[in-house]
Formats: sequence, structure tokens, C-alpha cells
Amino acid sequence: MKKLKLASLFLLASASFSSAFAATKIDLNTPEGANTAMRKIQCSTIDDKPVFYWWKGKVFSRRQGEVDKHIFNVEGMNVRTCGTVDGGKKGKAYRLVTREILLYTDKNTGQPLDTWENPWTNEVVDVHHVLNDPVNQPPSFPRNEDGTAPPWKQKFGGDISGDYWWMTFPVPLFYHNDLGGDYQKQVGVVYHASELFNFSGDLESLTSSEKDTADVHVGWVRISDWLPFMMMSGREGSVYIHTAGRKVDSFDDMGDVMKTFINEHAPKYKTPPPTDDDRPNETSWTGYKKVVKGEKFKRQRAQ
Repeated sequence: MKKLKLASLFLLASASFSSAFAATKIDLNTPEGANTAMRKIQCSTIDDKPVFYWWKGKVFSRRQGEVDKHIFNVEGMNVRTCGTVDGGKKGKAYRLVTREILLYTDKNTGQPLDTWENPWTNEVVDVHHVLNDPVNQPPSFPRNEDGTAPPWKQKFGGDISGDYWWMTFPVPLFYHNDLGGDYQKQVGVVYHASELFNFSGDLESLTSSEKDTADVHVGWVRISDWLPFMMMSGREGSVYIHTAGRKVDSFDDMGDVMKTFINEHAPKYKTPPPTDDDRPNETSWTGYKKVVKGEKFKRQRAQ
């Protein structure tokens, strides 16, 4: 009888533990749960906690009738944080604030390039790395003004298989190019690119309410016009960047190349902007315009 009572107590305790564990899981099939999951992918559920993404990859050229060239490599990072925003009937959301670096690196050494020899023009040009500060996002609330949730916010937008999840974010871009003139609709030069993101990770860290951030792997592809510093003068063609990386625990968990660059040239990138940052976003194009003065193109005669 005593053994039976002990067994019953053990089963009751196990059931209570299982129920308590289940209660700590974020419900991905609710607007609030889906919003929390996205916050854990992007940053942390703890306001003002810094979160780092770090990635590496390669850059290729693409021109008609020519084999693609592996022209150099890249190494990037993004430091970010979130702040809670109460939207009343719209629910609680988060505002994401970030700054990021993309280094163009030597294919052999992995070190940041100072100059690069253009294989089409044979011109040696100065390399301008990307230091975008800030790159922020407005809050995205789980519900509308009337408290209803649109279909795309009613549940987690990624795919789940077993213990893993993944999601894709294609971002087609077509807008005014800050390096162009006032007649872009007439003659082109509009900034035309695509940013293609893949995020993936384990379901446990995504859904556990005991963990403030998810363990995330990221893939990033960018297809765009020639980079400004390449001095391609409107030649036909484009570049594409293919990278992979992950969310790391701290600044110290990034590679030595990135840490050395930040320590020596960009120490503010060790921390994110404040969550009330209201500056306009920076892009690689606007950043280039700030440091390089434009010049009129010199007329050339036919040869």
C-alpha cells in the first residue's frame, strides 16, 4: 500500500511538472506568441539588452556573356536591441534599433581591403566599407487598432519541422538612388536590389519563456548594382553577395578580424543605439555620399 501511494505521488508530481513546463512555452498560434517569437529572433525580450549577429561570405560579379568573378569576400556584424512599446488595443510590440558593419575583405587573407584593382578597368580604387548607423525598424504590433489580428499575424510566420523552425524574408528594393540626380525616372540609375534573408533555429529556444532570446542561424544574399567605389561608370552588370552566420552571445564571440576593426576604427559598434533613437536610417549609398565628394563625369571622345 505504501509503495502504491509513493507511486501515485510520483505520477502526480510528474504530471504537475509536465503541466508547469508546458505552461512556460510560447504559443506560436496566437498573435502575441508570434510577436514574442519574432522579438526573440530579432533581439531579446529584455529591454535594452545588446544582441549581436555575425556573418561571412563571398562577393561575385555577373555580366552577360562572361563567367562570374569571385572579386572579394565580406564579413559583417549587426549590434541591436529592442524596447517594448505599448499600443493599447494593438497590443505590446517592440522597436528594433541597430547599427551594422560590412567589411570587404581580401579573398586570401580575410583582412579588410584598403584598395582593390578593378579587373575591367585596371584602375586601383579605394575601398569603402559599410558602416551604417542606424538601421532601425518601427514597431510592428500583433493587432489592429480595433484589437483584431490580420491573418498574417495570427500565428508564427515560419515553418516548423520536428524540433526546428525556419523562415525566409525576401526584400525587393527599388527606390531613389542618393548618388543619382533628379531625373532617375527618365534615365534610370534608380537603386535596384534584392535582400534575401533566411533565419532558422531550434524550436526549444524559440518557444521557451525562460529564455530571453532564440538561438538563430542566418543566411543573407544581396543582389545589387555595382558598388559605388568600384567606379564602373554605368557598365552592364551587377554583384551578388552570399553569406551565412549566426547570433552570437557577445562582442567577444565574433571573429578577430571584425573585433580588431571595431576596436581600432569603430568602437561605438560595440553597443546598439538607444531605443528612442529617431535618426533617419543609413544605407551603404548614403554613407558613401557622406565621405566621398561627387564629381561631374569628364567627357571622353570615341577612340
